[in-house]
Amino acid sequence: MMEGNLWLLDTVGVVPKNAWAIDPFGHSATMAYLLQRMGFKNMLIQRTHYEVKKALALEQNLEFIWRQSWDSENSSDIFCHMMPFYSYDVPHTCGPEPAVCCQFDYWRMPGHGSFSRCPWGFNPVETTADNVRERATKLLDQYRKKSTLYKSNTLLVPLGDDFRYGSLEEAELQFRNYQALFDYINSRSELKSQIQFGTLEDYFSALRDEVEHDHNRHEAPRFPSLSGDFFTYADRVQHYWSGYYVSRPFYKAIDRVLEESLRAADILFFLSHSYCQANDYQSFPLSFSKQLVAARRNLALFQHHDGVTGTARDHVVVDYGTRMHKSLSELQSFMAASVGALSNRNSTGICDADQISLFEPEQTRSRHDILASKKLVEAVNGKAIKVVLFNSLEENLEQVITILVNTPATCVLDSDWASVSSQVSPDWTQGTNYLVTGMHRLQWQASIPPMGFQTYFITSSENKTFCNQAVLANLKIFNAGKDFICPPSYVCSFETQKTIRISNKHQTLTFSSRSGMLQDLKSHKDGSHTNLVEDLCLYSSEGGAYLFLPQGQATSIIDSDGLVLVTEGPMMHEVSSIPNTPYGHTPVTRRARLFAGDSVQSLSVEMEYHVELLGNAFNNKEIITRFKTDINSEKVFYSDLNGFQTIRRETYDKIPLQGNYYPMPLLAFLQDPDGRRFSVHSRQAVGVASLKNGYLEMMLDRRLTRDDGRGLEQGVVDNHPTNVVFHLLIESNITYLLTGSSSAPRLPSLLSHRVGAQLNYPVHAFLGKPEQLFHMKAETKNLIANLKVGSVSFISSFPCDLHLVSLKILRPLSILGAVTPKKLQFGLLLQRRGWDPSYCRKGGTNCKTVANGSFNLFDLLTGLTISEIRNTSLNFLHEDALALGYIEQLHRKQTAGISKRKVVINLKPMEIQAFKFAVELVR
Repeated sequence: MMEGNLWLLDTVGVVPKNAWAIDPFGHSATMAYLLQRMGFKNMLIQRTHYEVKKALALEQNLEFIWRQSWDSENSSDIFCHMMPFYSYDVPHTCGPEPAVCCQFDYWRMPGHGSFSRCPWGFNPVETTADNVRERATKLLDQYRKKSTLYKSNTLLVPLGDDFRYGSLEEAELQFRNYQALFDYINSRSELKSQIQFGTLEDYFSALRDEVEHDHNRHEAPRFPSLSGDFFTYADRVQHYWSGYYVSRPFYKAIDRVLEESLRAADILFFLSHSYCQANDYQSFPLSFSKQLVAARRNLALFQHHDGVTGTARDHVVVDYGTRMHKSLSELQSFMAASVGALSNRNSTGICDADQISLFEPEQTRSRHDILASKKLVEAVNGKAIKVVLFNSLEENLEQVITILVNTPATCVLDSDWASVSSQVSPDWTQGTNYLVTGMHRLQWQASIPPMGFQTYFITSSENKTFCNQAVLANLKIFNAGKDFICPPSYVCSFETQKTIRISNKHQTLTFSSRSGMLQDLKSHKDGSHTNLVEDLCLYSSEGGAYLFLPQGQATSIIDSDGLVLVTEGPMMHEVSSIPNTPYGHTPVTRRARLFAGDSVQSLSVEMEYHVELLGNAFNNKEIITRFKTDINSEKVFYSDLNGFQTIRRETYDKIPLQGNYYPMPLLAFLQDPDGRRFSVHSRQAVGVASLKNGYLEMMLDRRLTRDDGRGLEQGVVDNHPTNVVFHLLIESNITYLLTGSSSAPRLPSLLSHRVGAQLNYPVHAFLGKPEQLFHMKAETKNLIANLKVGSVSFISSFPCDLHLVSLKILRPLSILGAVTPKKLQFGLLLQRRGWDPSYCRKGGTNCKTVANGSFNLFDLLTGLTISEIRNTSLNFLHEDALALGYIEQLHRKQTAGISKRKVVINLKPMEIQAFKFAVELVR
C-alpha cells in the first residue's frame, strides 16, 4: 500500500482517498484501520457471507461506520459501502434480478466481442428510439429495487467485470447505449431520477452532500457502526472459502520470508546510506536502489487476492515464485554487503568495495521452488571463520544459533576470542527417512543487541589453546529398524521405555515413545500440568483452491512404532518423529525443540513440521496438526487479523465444519475461565479451528485434483516439500481477573508478542568468505586484536511494548544521482502493542514499557542525529495527524543547561504512527 500510494503520487499526481476491494475473499477489520490511518475517507467491499448481506440489507445497513473493537474514542472510524449481491459483474450489480441486469451488459450482444451470452436466455439489444422507453423503465425498476436496501437516495451501480474494457469498441458500445437510457430518464421529471456516469469519488461525494443536506433538515439517514471482521466468506450454502487459508503453503512461507528480509534490508539500507553518505561515499548502497524497489513491488504484487491466497494458475504461481526468489536473493546479497560496510562504520575504508565484499549470507536458496539450505562452514585447524549476526528487532536477543559445520571437532569464540559453550549434533535429512547428511549442527547461545550486530568465530577444536570443543549431543533412538546406523563420532543408546521427557529450566515435555507425539507439558514455575496431546490427521476433501469441503471429520494417520530420535545437549533438546502411517510412508515428520537459558526463546516450545504431501496417494487430502488440551475453552478461541489484533472466534454446530475455520496469519490461543492460556504462534499463514472444547487445529497443506468452480479452472497439485513452524506457549493469568464482556477483545501477553516477533523476524547470519580466514597461532594472538568487531547497536533503549514496524528510505530511486541530500527522505513506523497486563511476566525478562513523556524520538538512533521529524499518515502522504484521528505528538524544547529537542511518543495501545525524518552523522 505504501509503495503503491507513493507511486501514484509520483507518477500521476493522485492521492487516493477511496478504497475499492471487490474480490478479496472476506474482509479484515485491520484493513479498515490501515486505510483510515493512510488518509482514506471511504471504502467499498463485496465478498462477504451471503447471510450477512441478507441481514444487513433487511435493516438497510449495507453502508456503515467500520469501527475498531479496541478504539474507545472512535478515532479510527471509516465509512464502508458493502455491495449487496452475489457478484460484482453486470448481471449482479444493477439490481436483484440477474436475468434482467444481464440485458444491460451490451458487450454480450450477439455479433460483438464477448463470447459470454446471458445464461438466462435474454440477451441485450441495442437501445433505439423505438425501445428506449421500455428499456429505461426496466433498468430503472432494478435501480429502485436495489435502492430499498440502502438508507440514502444516492445509489451506486458499478458497470464492469474482470477483463473488461479492453477495447475502445466495448467502451463505446456500453457508453452509447447507457447514455441513451440516461438521457431518457433524466428528461422525464415524472420518473424522479437523475443518473450519470461517475467515479467512486463522485458517488461518495454525492452521498455526503445528501446526508449533509438532510442533516440540516433533521432527516439525515443514521448509519450504524459495526466492529469485527467478515470471515469466513461463503457465497452459497456449505461453500465456505476457508481452503485458501492454507492453499500452496510453500509460497505463503516464501511471502513471509521476503517480507521480513525486506524489512531488515530497508533498515540496513537506511543505516548504510546514512553512514556512507556522511563519509562522502555515494556509490553504496544507492547502487542497490533499483533492486530494493523491485523487492518492494514484487512483495506487493504477491499480496494480490489470487497471489498469497494460493489461488492462481500454475504458470502464474511460478512467475510469482520466480520474482520473489530473485528479490530474496538480491536482498540477502545486499544485506551481506551492508554488514561489511557497517561493521567498519568508524573506519576510513567504510563502504569501499573491499569492505562490502567481506561476507556472504549463511542461508541460500538455489531455486524458487525448493527450501532454503544452510551453507557449510569448514572448520580448519589454525583458522577461524567470522560469523556476524544481525538482529533487526528493537530488543536485545538471547538465542541459540545453529550453523552447519563439517566436523564435530569444532568450537566457538566470541569477539574477544573467549571460548563460548556450544553443542554439536548430527544433521539429519528432512524427509520420510532420517539419514545423516555427514554435516553437523553447531549451536551456541548468542546475545545480539537491538537493531545491531554481534560477531563470533568458528574454528577447529584441535587447537586447545583457543577454545573448548563443542559438547557432543546425547542420542537416544526409539523403534529403530535394523538398517539404522548411528552417526560416527556419536554414541547412540537404543531405548525401550514408554515415554520420553525433555526439559529446560522452565518446562518439561512428555512424548509417547511409540508415536513420538507430544502428550503433556509441565511448568516448573508453578508445577502445573497441561494435557497437551498432539496428533496428525487427514481430511478427505472435495474442495479446491478456494473452498474447503471436508467429507466428514479428520482421521489420525499415526500408527505405532515410528522412528523417534532424541537429541539432548546443553543448548537444545529435540524429539524428532517419523511416524508410521497407513500410506506406507509419512507425509509429515516433526521436530519438537526446547532451548536452554532464560530467554524468550526458552519459554516456548518450537514445533517444526516437514510436510511432503506428494503423490497420488494424497490426492484430495488435507493434512492438519491437532492439539487436544484440558483447557475449558467452551469452543471459543482467539485468532489474529493480519498480525495486528486478535478477534474472538466461536465454533457453531449449526454451520458446517468448514465454516468454523478461520485465517491465522500469526497467532491463535485458547483460554480457561481462570485465565490459563495456550497459544500457538505461526511463522506463516495457515487456517485454524477449535472444533471441540480445548482443541486447536492448524491446517498444514492440501492437495486437490478438482476445480471448485470459482474461476481457477484447475486443481492444486503443485505441492512442494515445506516446513511449517509453530511456537507453543502455556501461560497462567496471575491475577485470575478477566475483565470486560465475553465478546471484549482479548489481547496477547507481552511475552506472546515477543515470541511472535522473534519467530517472524529471525536473526540473519553472515559468514566471512574463505579468503577472509584468519590465522590463529598462540604466539600471534596479540596480533589479531585488530580483527575484533564485537557488539554494535544502532538504536537506543526501546520500551518492550513499542515495536519498530519499519525504518526505510521512502523513495530510493529519487536520490540516485542527487547532488544534495534530500530532507525528510526517511520513514519510520512505530506501533504501541496492546497487551494483557494480567500476564505480567514482562515478556519473560524485566523491561520498561511506554509511559507518557518517557520516549523521545530524537534519541532513537545511536551514532546518527535526527535533525527534523514530522508526523505523517501511514502512507507518508499526509502530515495532519489530528485529521487522521491521532493524538498530536508533543513537540517541545527543554532546557537543562542546554536546549534539547523533544518529540514524545503518546501513542495509545494498538496504534501505529508514521514519521518522516532526516538524519545527520554524529562526528
